Amino acid sequence: MVTVLKRRLLLHIERKAARGIGTMASVAISEVSLRRGESGGLKPGIYSEGDTLVVVGDEYVLRVASALANPTRLRILKLLLKTEADVGEVAELLGQSKANASAQIRKLEEAGLIETRYQPGSRGVRKVSRAPYRRILLVLEP
Repeated sequence: MVTVLKRRLLLHIERKAARGIGTMASVAISEVSLRRGESGGLKPGIYSEGDTLVVVGDEYVLRVASALANPTRLRILKLLLKTEADVGEVAELLGQSKANASAQIRKLEEAGLIETRYQPGSRGVRKVSRAPYRRILLVLEP
């Protein structure tokens, strides 16, 4: 069953790539370990596979899609792909307040799109964020 599912996904991706609808051909589904539930389908959740974030299940797809739907959050995500930055640096680069940058970073963090850690700063601790995923694979029908 796993082989059949992989073949179907690869065929779908190859067809889209042939029509020029995206660049998902570079994502090899065979690299994504398929997590199976008791019913044999993919388990809902968010999984990390190298530089790919795999999102399965309506609830999780909606959470990630909602986080990506905001232009400011998308800009932050693209910025954090290039470099790590704290909230102040993100706010400065975007030309927005620290409060707004912090709220947008929190939404991205809740969706699982970025990782954050705390490190010592000159006046206390600073929250440093980074985006470890270059690709996001939304599985609409497991």
